[in-house]
Amino acid sequence: MEQYLPVLTLGILGVLFVLLSIISSRLLAPERNTLAKRSAYECGITDQAAIPERFPVKFYLVAMLFIMFDIEIVFLYPWAVANDELGLFGLVAMTIFAGIFFLSFVYELAKGGLNWGPGRRIQTPATSPERTTASTVRKVGLEGRMELAATTDDSEVA
Repeated sequence: MEQYLPVLTLGILGVLFVLLSIISSRLLAPERNTLAKRSAYECGITDQAAIPERFPVKFYLVAMLFIMFDIEIVFLYPWAVANDELGLFGLVAMTIFAGIFFLSFVYELAKGGLNWGPGRRIQTPATSPERTTASTVRKVGLEGRMELAATTDDSEVA
């Protein structure tokens, strides 16, 4: 127990110093509540009138994917270093581990987590069986234009 006495003494002195500092600053410091002190301080950026737009969920999906692959590398590097000692058991364990991470990556791809921007979104056309090319596509040609061309030529001559 005697060997822990200096550590215990140092801990008690640390707690006493913290408490003494807090109490003395409350008693001695003047209390001036101003608007600047009550406002939120964010890295030197002043308050904005409008709240900024929220990040889309896809941003967080990509961030989670990044963290997942970081974790995979953290476990993959020591396995590669100790591959000889682990043998076949280590290879099977790491294959299962990497397979689970690969399936989560395939799931994120299937959910469209990496499709950013309007140009990269795959949109399925909302068509109904009643719509056909004859009913929806306007034929471009001379039909109905001959009468318009004849009236335009007659008005230019006059």
